[in-house]
Amino acid sequence: MPHAQLLIGLACALATLLGGVLILRHREGQHYFFAFSAGSLVSVSFLDLLPEALQRGAVGGVPARALLGVLVGAFFLYGMVDRFFLTHHLHDDDAHGHPMGLVGAGGLVLHSLLDGVAIGVAFRVAPSVGVIVAGAVLVHDMTDGLNTVVVLLRHGQGEPLARIFLMLDAAAPLAGLGLAAAVPLPDRALAWILAAFCGEFLYLGAGSLLPETRKHASWGITAALLLGALLVATATSLA
Repeated sequence: MPHAQLLIGLACALATLLGGVLILRHREGQHYFFAFSAGSLVSVSFLDLLPEALQRGAVGGVPARALLGVLVGAFFLYGMVDRFFLTHHLHDDDAHGHPMGLVGAGGLVLHSLLDGVAIGVAFRVAPSVGVIVAGAVLVHDMTDGLNTVVVLLRHGQGEPLARIFLMLDAAAPLAGLGLAAAVPLPDRALAWILAAFCGEFLYLGAGSLLPETRKHASWGITAALLLGALLVATATSLA
């Protein structure tokens, strides 16, 4: 694994570990992080991942309509997983060790693993694309550690198990980067994967994070949203 990607993987792990503490201590400002991440994720989906998926698909003989179908399918699939296994039960108060806590925390760990794969695949496309995707992932990784712990504690699983899953969640992006670096991917495979991640990132940005910002309507929220989108747009125009 190249040194730059290793450092990014370590940064993702650190963000996962420290993000929960930062957000818990500064809860009044977490919606600005959500807004910035929403803008950057939507922008990177349309300005980087989707065009690159279509271009790789053309080289590999994959119809554009099929790639767009994968994008839509990934969007709704991740939405259902998020609704029923991740955030849906964050509001449950089961104190009897309910197994859904393990399912939810496991889902978050898998999601972090896929984040690492997404960064690795993006670096294969171009270093500039990899940096942009990594930046967007880093922002929303800040909430992953918090969510992992909350899911388990809300379901009565206890702090020791929560710490174990938190460490797994922090290590998952590094594992994903290693997986992406170890497995050779032709243009056809890259096209499918990029389309799927485009659907996931669109859901994370527009379907999950953006609605959270509406609870705190302000010019600051709008500025953070636009800043995330504009930074990605600028980076892609210079790449």
